Amino acid sequence: MNKIGVFYGSTTGTTEDVAHRIAEKLNVPNGDIHDASKLNDELVKEYDVLVLGTSTWGAGELQDDWYDGIKVLKKADLSHKFVALFGCGDSDSYSDTFCDGIGILYEELKDTHCTFCGATDPSGYTFDSSVAVINGKFVGLPLDEVNEDGKTDERIAQWTEALKKECIN
Repeated sequence: MNKIGVFYGSTTGTTEDVAHRIAEKLNVPNGDIHDASKLNDELVKEYDVLVLGTSTWGAGELQDDWYDGIKVLKKADLSHKFVALFGCGDSDSYSDTFCDGIGILYEELKDTHCTFCGATDPSGYTFDSSVAVINGKFVGLPLDEVNEDGKTDERIAQWTEALKKECIN
């Protein structure tokens, strides 16, 4: 079975909470859940699957804890690693940049030779635009804990089951 590490960037605690909920569904122990600001080469080497979560801020910006974490990941050898992305956004107030943080993580990591898993069909979501939609799918799991928190558990359950089939064996 592939060893999973969950990394999150969270300012208000929402993405951290979601990271723990995802980890629980994937049977990831608390010791393998990390704040993105603590990301380093040794942690990257430890895991086969990196589950990366971020919130989206301002006009579609990445959460602050990821700026150094991205640098670590871009320098690491990710050629034999799976990467699954998730993020929190507000599809009502920020409908034109909904979960853009996921798309930013994807863009930053797409040339690292990692294997992305966990793309999500955007049907069932209400938003105007997102850089996280590529080739008709979100490149990860978008969640809206502000307007659609009642859908989060179901979305996490479906996504984690898909991950188990795609990249966790």
